[in-house]
Amino acid sequence: MRIFKCFIISILCFSSLSAVAQTAADKILGVYYISDDQSDEDCKIKITKTSSGLYEGQVIWVKNPYFKDGSRKCDIKNPDPKKRNTPCDKIKLLFHFRYDAKGNKWVDGEIYDPVHGKYYKSRMWFEKENVLRVRGYIGVPAFGRTMTWKKIG
Repeated sequence: MRIFKCFIISILCFSSLSAVAQTAADKILGVYYISDDQSDEDCKIKITKTSSGLYEGQVIWVKNPYFKDGSRKCDIKNPDPKKRNTPCDKIKLLFHFRYDAKGNKWVDGEIYDPVHGKYYKSRMWFEKENVLRVRGYIGVPAFGRTMTWKKIG
């Protein structure tokens, strides 16, 4: 009976540790406000979790989704011709991020730059409670650009 109690207690402890790790990983879920100096566009991005446990992000709002002539802004520089008609407020930007508990960051992902139509390796981490730093880079993290995203929901 004592061995059974120890087994149950061990399972409960492991479950609660797993839940803590899950909570830390899922901290990134939500909506972020981005003011990008490069494109001069303000937008909101929603980060979600895939069924395989990876994290991805998609634009859900753009301050100016239309050109002055009234035509809709689309992902015209996308290297995939099938995606060039995607409205600017529906572009998927983040792909395949996994949580690294040891480093407390999301790594091994890609970020898409719709301004130039290019994909870059990427990693993300929280600088402060609701301030996410997103780094896109070529080759090694030293060669890249870091943006600051503000979590709003």
